[in-house]
Amino acid sequence: MEMRRNARGLLIWSAVISVLIFLTMSFFRSVLQYQEQIAGMVQMVPAVAMKMRGFSNINDIFTVTGFYTANNLVYMMLMGSIFSIVLSSNILLKEEYGKTAEYLMSRPLTRGEIFTTKACLAFLNIFILNFLASLTGLIAILIYKKGAFSIHPFLVISLYTLLLNLLFGALGLLISVMMKRAKPVTAFGVALVMVLYFVYTISRMTGIDGTFGYLSPFKWVNVNVLSPGYGLEPGRLFSFLGITGLLILASGFIYRRKDILT
Repeated sequence: MEMRRNARGLLIWSAVISVLIFLTMSFFRSVLQYQEQIAGMVQMVPAVAMKMRGFSNINDIFTVTGFYTANNLVYMMLMGSIFSIVLSSNILLKEEYGKTAEYLMSRPLTRGEIFTTKACLAFLNIFILNFLASLTGLIAILIYKKGAFSIHPFLVISLYTLLLNLLFGALGLLISVMMKRAKPVTAFGVALVMVLYFVYTISRMTGIDGTFGYLSPFKWVNVNVLSPGYGLEPGRLFSFLGITGLLILASGFIYRRKDILT
């Protein structure tokens, strides 16, 4: 039942993000064709705008992997994170503001089973979204690429994106179980993601000590796909898995003891 409830939203988000990725990748050959003109035009664009769009080095967009990653930063890392936190923050809380918690609690299910089932469903939706978007990106890359293409950096950045979205999903669960008043928290979740993305963007600017950027999970993603030896870094991986795990455990602990509004 819960899967059917969220199927429409999942399909819409997956379709929108996949279409955006595919359409954007279709411009890659045009970017190569007008490389000199584009490089000249970019010089007139403010550095802040470049960082907000996800470009750290203009030369990166003249490779298919760099071009994909620069756009993936907005489509999957930002939009995917918004989807994740909105879905997970409402999947438990909606039983309270929708006045269905009393019926749910009357079923032969423990609170632990309810929490586990809904959390697993939220993470399954996040995984499906990432899989469909990454598959679309790979197909688009193979169609529009010119020259050699290494799939390893693509798989790594896709995994980083999935870990980022899962972390925001876990954060959404924690937000929902900490709410004392039963009301949708969609606006708060979207605002939180945008603030953290803004912190990350500011930390990437030239001439700024970007250490504070690690307050944002976006900073934990290594987007330098063209750097030699690019791959999964144990420190970043453990940070994602560790924080996500702690958020889930904390959420489950609080939910078992929470006064559910019926």
